[in-house]
Amino acid sequence: MFKNHPKGLLAASLSNMGERFGFYIMMASIVLFLMAKYDFSEATSNVVYSVLYGLIYALALVGGIIADKTKKYKSTIQSGIILMSVGYLLIAIPTPTPVTNMPMSFGLTAFGLLCIAFGNGLFKGNLQALVGQMYDNNEYSAKRDSGFSLFYMFINVGAIFAPLIATGLRSWLLKSNGFLYNAGLPERCHQFLNNKMSTEQVTEFKTLVAENTVNSQLSTDLAAFSTNYLNVFTTGYHYAYGVAIIAMLISLVIYIINKKRFPDPALKKDVTSTEIKEEVQMSAQEIKQRLYALFAVFAVVFFFWLSFHQNGASLTLFAKDYINMDNFKLPLGFVTLEGVELFQSINPIFIVALTPIILGFFGWMRAKGKEPSTPKKIAIGMGIAALAYIVMIIGSMELPAASEVKEMAGGLPKAIQVSPFLLVLTYLVLSIAELFISPLGISFVSKVAPPKYQGLMQGCWLGTTAMANFLLWIGAALYSTTSLTATWLVFVGACFISMILMFSMIKWLERVAK
Repeated sequence: MFKNHPKGLLAASLSNMGERFGFYIMMASIVLFLMAKYDFSEATSNVVYSVLYGLIYALALVGGIIADKTKKYKSTIQSGIILMSVGYLLIAIPTPTPVTNMPMSFGLTAFGLLCIAFGNGLFKGNLQALVGQMYDNNEYSAKRDSGFSLFYMFINVGAIFAPLIATGLRSWLLKSNGFLYNAGLPERCHQFLNNKMSTEQVTEFKTLVAENTVNSQLSTDLAAFSTNYLNVFTTGYHYAYGVAIIAMLISLVIYIINKKRFPDPALKKDVTSTEIKEEVQMSAQEIKQRLYALFAVFAVVFFFWLSFHQNGASLTLFAKDYINMDNFKLPLGFVTLEGVELFQSINPIFIVALTPIILGFFGWMRAKGKEPSTPKKIAIGMGIAALAYIVMIIGSMELPAASEVKEMAGGLPKAIQVSPFLLVLTYLVLSIAELFISPLGISFVSKVAPPKYQGLMQGCWLGTTAMANFLLWIGAALYSTTSLTATWLVFVGACFISMILMFSMIKWLERVAK
């Protein structure tokens, strides 16, 4: 698989895989954790999620600037891994739930999340720039797209197992304490403890409690049950974040061992006289055209990330409220893996499985001289992303609005809930779109960016994702206040219009990329 690629690609991919493992443990559960831990509403939790996800990518721009200015790319990457480890440590410390000292508890969590975001900013974009330089040599230049696809595949290997750890630890703790898993139960426990239930809703809640406990004594004491269930539920997440620290340390060891084998973007101008001549000959006009092309692609891809990262926002809320999870479990003897977070493993599974197929397809087309250009692949990917939300529209037509479900203390009746395969199919289509956009977009940036702006442009690519992520709360707001059909239709329109804009610029982008 890595045979005809630069030797440093495998080491960089493994280092990134460990970092992504820790990252996706957090991102698979952070919205649900905030709701269970701090009794945050869906809107508030998604605002925190949006800000966090936005900062993770926005600070990549800062990380790119720091590396470009100091010329210490490798040290910057290493510092990012260490800072992320500190962040995971801060959010891994178990504290009682319900929370008694909100400013202190959430302040510690927020600071930990900020450390993770800033560490990610130092790490992610600069590692991508480093991988891009591996393909600046003519020996490997033709394999740039496939190289970034392999690099991207290893990211998703880590992402496959991360949600399994989060659900496994939480399910094991619940079972050990005599409880069963129910995605909507923490929210209703908080409602009961805060006296926000009517008499009728308390009756419904009592039935729900009886269905999700093995301890009959607790099931008759709703306050004790609610307190204990919330504490056990959130402690499982704390333990999962502890596992993320282990993943980060493994990533750090792999990186340190292979550090000397990686190219150094700071030394790029000294590699060969040919590269020096090429940089000198690049006119100011050509640099402007390259930058204009990059920013045009950034503008289009913005709408993909706004739609795609709903997997941790509105699509996660949909899974919690509407999906029948009875047939979406993975028994492992001592513990059963179950929970909404499992859906976060579906996308990376598809990425790993489909990457060789997509690469083989593009290779077959390349051999026939018919392979689409990178900009054209991105445009096609935007159209595929629109199809994913058309699937959601079809599957949601007969369902009540989320605001109506919130009034049901026992949750949506199972007779009305939908099959988990609705989201599985949606993630399949989104995964195909992702393979047409994300790794190829990174490749396009590394190819088109002027040499002296490599780190900065990779940071801008991630900065575009940041701007989209800052607005992820829009999906959750639509989900909570409008019909499901209207919510998904917004993303269909955003992706479809972006596809049209991208196709309108194809010839210009292809000319600049040559």
